[in-house]
Amino acid sequence: MRAFRESFARFIMPYKFAIDEIATKVSILREEFSELHDYNPIEHISTRLKSADSIEQKIARKQCAPSFDAIRESVTDIAGVRIVCSFVSDVYHVFSMLTEQEDLRVLTVKDYISTPKPNGYKSLHVIVEVPVFLSEGSVRVPVEVQLRTVAMDFWASLEHKIYYKYDGVVPAQLLADLTTAAVTANSLDVTMEKLHQQVKNGDADGSRPIAV
Repeated sequence: MRAFRESFARFIMPYKFAIDEIATKVSILREEFSELHDYNPIEHISTRLKSADSIEQKIARKQCAPSFDAIRESVTDIAGVRIVCSFVSDVYHVFSMLTEQEDLRVLTVKDYISTPKPNGYKSLHVIVEVPVFLSEGSVRVPVEVQLRTVAMDFWASLEHKIYYKYDGVVPAQLLADLTTAAVTANSLDVTMEKLHQQVKNGDADGSRPIAV
């Protein structure tokens, strides 16, 4: 067990450092906007590192070989960063600023905002590889970055709590209400985006644009 713990610690450490790298990049962008611009598109960020139990469940679902090399190849969401923005346009703006950085390599993009999941889930998912410099050399580590609005994040948090409470077997009426809530959250995002653009462009009363 001690040998396994040491091996797992060595395996998981680059993922922790990769999270730190992405979080630092986002924090720099956030601070730059706060200091130099009138408007900051990033509301807040959070990070997540899968536990050994979560990784075990993931490889069981994917029927992945129980080896660290196989896990590295097949599981790309061990490290996760979530970026919450004010408006939908901000989500794509922050996505562009982050993924255009030279040391990041984009592996996959799943746009659940333009194409939501059947249950109403909306978010922009991107897997990026970030270089992590260790004593034995540099390694490239995948990190799943989720970008969403405040409304999307609130809905996703509620969905997670409901599925956790019912252990995945959610009553039909709750699922229907959850889908309705997703429609409401989307309507709020659309309205807020419209107001944001009107104020930014000065369309509301013909006055000069101001930052929101």
